[in-house]
Amino acid sequence: MPAPDEATLLYLIKQVELAVRSHLDEAVAGHGITSLQYTALTVLERHPGMTSSELARNSFVRPQTMAQMVTYLVERGLVRREPDARSRRQLLIFLADEGRALLDELREPVRDIERRMVSGLDGADAQRLGEALRACRVSLGGGAAH
Repeated sequence: MPAPDEATLLYLIKQVELAVRSHLDEAVAGHGITSLQYTALTVLERHPGMTSSELARNSFVRPQTMAQMVTYLVERGLVRREPDARSRRQLLIFLADEGRALLDELREPVRDIERRMVSGLDGADAQRLGEALRACRVSLGGGAAH
């Protein structure tokens, strides 16, 4: 157990998350979206055709928040809804061409944030960090596919 004045791993991870989110907020703000909306778009890019509740789970927000977010993203033309062929009552969400173009615009600024985040590590340490974080996610039940 760490000494009372030492930060725990959970605290350090949360600090990194908050710093990343701050930089991501800055990177996406000029494009009229939030970092949470950006996250939802990247999830849809990797996993097209999700329900709103699936997208919420994979984007780390509540279903009510995602419902509002999807409405905004549809109005912006960044995503589209289509009836599920298996269940006509259910709507699936897909990245629209505008959303894909926006993600393409943001790729380099987001890569810059990641490069800055690991700038104090050599290449092998940065790779091990990624592997360790993926292992932590799996250990906590986050699966390997996200």
